[in-house]
Amino acid sequence: MIRSLAVDVAGEKITHKAARRNVTVVQHPLVAAKLSVLRAKTTAPEEFRRNLQEISIFLACEASRHWESGTIEVQTPLANCAGTLLQRPIALVPILRAGLGMAEGIQCIMPQANVGHIGLYRDEATLRPVSYYHRLPSNLSEAEVLLLDPMLATGFSACQAVTVLRAAGAQRIQLVCLISCEPGIKQLHHAHPEVPLITAAIDPELDNRGYIVPGLGDAGDRYFGTD
Repeated sequence: MIRSLAVDVAGEKITHKAARRNVTVVQHPLVAAKLSVLRAKTTAPEEFRRNLQEISIFLACEASRHWESGTIEVQTPLANCAGTLLQRPIALVPILRAGLGMAEGIQCIMPQANVGHIGLYRDEATLRPVSYYHRLPSNLSEAEVLLLDPMLATGFSACQAVTVLRAAGAQRIQLVCLISCEPGIKQLHHAHPEVPLITAAIDPELDNRGYIVPGLGDAGDRYFGTD
């Protein structure tokens, strides 16, 4: 079973109900082990890709814990029994480009999901996001939407992506990140306090370039093997 620890932006434990509106840190030995592989600077791109995809599956399982479901009847080879059917469509929306790897992993367990894309890059001088592309599923207003980005650093890109999704009609948005940090969490919940965050770890700070410390470096470069 995946154990989750609910925290608020100040780092205090809160109730599970409140955590759904705030921050859930997924605590599981496999998640911790895979995150250690991702953090290690000696990890090769192919191993980085595999572990990023696999850890994303654990985070998606936690994000989907409270999705609406209904009961159906299933006929097994031996008898009929009660089964479960998800009530809403699913939309995966990676922030390009690093979020693509998370979407690839999650699609292994949610192949029915529609996939949208939001293209943002960070201006290295201002650390603010610059939008260059977005294309989204048409059923966002009915869907469970997972916004995917490996790192929640300053929080500005995540906030802009949520704004884009809201403008497109999304009602049920969760942000799924591998590593978050306190400044990014505070920025997200200042701008969009209703959006839950599902993450594998919370790191303490950013460096002067806006990178999470200790973090894991540039997730996109490490995933795709670029400099």
